[in-house]
Amino acid sequence: MIRSKNISPLKLSIVNSLGISIPAGVLVYVFTFNLIYALITIVFIGLLSGLLLYNSLERFIYPKIKLIYKFISQTKATPREEFYTNEILPKKTLEEVNEDVEKWAEERKGEIEQLRNNEQFRKEFLMNLAHELKTPIFSAQGYIDTLLDGAIEDSKVNLTFLSNASRSIDRLVELVDDLDIISKLESNRIPIAKSEFVMQDLIREVFDELSQRAQTKKIKLSIKRGCENALTVFADKQKIKQVLVNLIENSLKYGKEGGDTTAGIYIVDEKNIYTEITDNGIGMQEEHVPRVFERFYRTDTARSRNVGGTGLGLAIVKHIIEAHGHQVVCRSTLNVGSSFGFTLDKSIT
Repeated sequence: MIRSKNISPLKLSIVNSLGISIPAGVLVYVFTFNLIYALITIVFIGLLSGLLLYNSLERFIYPKIKLIYKFISQTKATPREEFYTNEILPKKTLEEVNEDVEKWAEERKGEIEQLRNNEQFRKEFLMNLAHELKTPIFSAQGYIDTLLDGAIEDSKVNLTFLSNASRSIDRLVELVDDLDIISKLESNRIPIAKSEFVMQDLIREVFDELSQRAQTKKIKLSIKRGCENALTVFADKQKIKQVLVNLIENSLKYGKEGGDTTAGIYIVDEKNIYTEITDNGIGMQEEHVPRVFERFYRTDTARSRNVGGTGLGLAIVKHIIEAHGHQVVCRSTLNVGSSFGFTLDKSIT
């Protein structure tokens, strides 16, 4: 049994030819009792079998293995690398090549699975995008066609139809703007201009801007008790404001009448500040939580469309926070509420 890991084709041929010729020579000696005939048999069969084995290995088997190995390695060696590999480095054994092939196959399997997931995500995204675009386009088209068919002369409906068509176009513009923001964030074409600011002050500013919307559902906006002390972060203030607006608007959309939306700001460690927006609204089922940051993903399509929005708000939140080098997380329980939290760099001053 050959146990050497780096045996060459020549050595392998010699060893195997001896394994064939010596027993043949012994058999000749047993039947003829002629040592000369036995030695001639060993030499002749050894040379013949050795040449045949070496030729088979060197010309047919090893080139095929090398071709496969080069294919899975996805590399093309230079003449210098070829010489170094062939003449200096020990050749890989079949066992080592087999291990490399199995490893390569496992990696390709993972890549194929990822490609399948990406393809499914792409199909869902395109389907959702088409649906989101068709809704305002068809709505505006319907009102405009009706006006062109004669309703423009009817003073009782013409302004109403024009107003409805305008709202549909505004929704379409908002959708395109959000898609543009996401594409720029994904391609790093929107710079992050960091500065120091107090997170509590920014949250209060957003609360003031959204207070009228909160009053329509009698939702109370507040900073959690114990989180009032100023904590300064180092981030892009305008983009973090957009994150807060999107998260708080989301809590208002899905919040219960007379409910609460609260903000908590905490020191995680010497480098990070954690901000959390929590509501006691309708919440969502556990299986939806990992996907809420996907573009156009809606946990309840009919209910989500009733409350408006482009379906891109949380996706924008995710991209902005990731552009800062941090992560955003979601926790939610159906009919209990939801909580969205993210970390930012703590101010060094």
